[in-house]
Amino acid sequence: MRNRVVITGAGYVTPLGSTPEEITNTVRHNIPNFIPFHDFEGCFACPVPDFSLTASTGRWKNKKYLARGAQFALAAAIRATENCSLPVEEFAEAGLFTGAGPNFDISSDFPNIKNGNLDSVELAALWMLRYLPNTAASAISQFLHIHGDNSTIGTACSASTQAIGEAFRKIKDGYLTVAFAGGGDSRISHGGLLAYKKAQAIWNKGGDPDKACRPFDEKRSGFVAGEGGAMFVLESLEHAQKRGAHILAEICGYGATMDAHSMTAPHPEAVHAEKAVRSALTEAKLTPDDIDLISAHGTSTPLNDRMEANMIERVFYADTNNKRPYVTAVKSWIGHCTAASGAVELSILLASLSKGVVPPVRNLTTPCSGKINFVTERTEFSGTYMPTNILLENFGFGGQNSALVVRLWS
Repeated sequence: MRNRVVITGAGYVTPLGSTPEEITNTVRHNIPNFIPFHDFEGCFACPVPDFSLTASTGRWKNKKYLARGAQFALAAAIRATENCSLPVEEFAEAGLFTGAGPNFDISSDFPNIKNGNLDSVELAALWMLRYLPNTAASAISQFLHIHGDNSTIGTACSASTQAIGEAFRKIKDGYLTVAFAGGGDSRISHGGLLAYKKAQAIWNKGGDPDKACRPFDEKRSGFVAGEGGAMFVLESLEHAQKRGAHILAEICGYGATMDAHSMTAPHPEAVHAEKAVRSALTEAKLTPDDIDLISAHGTSTPLNDRMEANMIERVFYADTNNKRPYVTAVKSWIGHCTAASGAVELSILLASLSKGVVPPVRNLTTPCSGKINFVTERTEFSGTYMPTNILLENFGFGGQNSALVVRLWS
């Protein structure tokens, strides 16, 4: 018999805040943190305001080895432990699954490269740790004394979603009882925005920073860089109930595929993205008609949004008699958190839904699809109806596709 898997703790550091109250207040008052990025004219960013890792770790010598994305992951993991009431002695056998991306903040370590020479007297002896993908996991393991089964996943913008999915499978199949899963990332740096500007993936048209990120809108023209981190505590349902844990949600299904199409662009027909979604639904033993809310990847790029809209239409709107699930796009509130996208977006949904709020797709005035039931105004629910079954979609450079089905617990 396979285990059911539940979320019993969540910790997050996002541009909207780090508590359900902060996030819901930001959504209700429509005050996200999009600002100009002055290194490149016409480009914007959505940073986490006033972040300090010391607030979570206190004095800890290894902080200096962590890039900003790894700092978010560690802070989120610490917050998750505070939220889950799991006995400390159980951390040792827990698993750890971390979504991580490359550190592009190269100019911080190498501000004066000449003739290819990187060395300088100011360069830290262990500077390489800020560029190794497993540094975040190493820091979390050391700080929380986690020793169990683990993996660092670097599948671009799909990474933290896949980290949660892999942790789910390990517990479902009986290899683990408890696991930490999520990720952290930041591309808000000169190197990060340079990479995406050269790839023609980000908004660089200037204007109002608050209007640049517009998923699924006909005027979309590239994403806005975001940042953040989120980690979840996953347990078998039996273990969680035995210890009387507060259950936030249940993970019911997971799917992951690869396009084998392009190094950057998604497959235009979303054939394999659809397979990932249908695999997650099948594992959850649900039909498309059972999904109440879709959290779309929704990058605000021409290629992703058209591909994703077509796929959503095929899977969820082919039969006009079916229920029309709500569709939102959290990146319209926080920008693109790259490797941390799935974990951060799930954390914001769980936080806002706990207060009865579904964040709308901001700046969606002319939808690229007339069939999809986009949430375009803040939607608040009372006790009469709340979305229960959520589909989380994330797709990454290189054709990485992932999907999770999550069921809220009342």
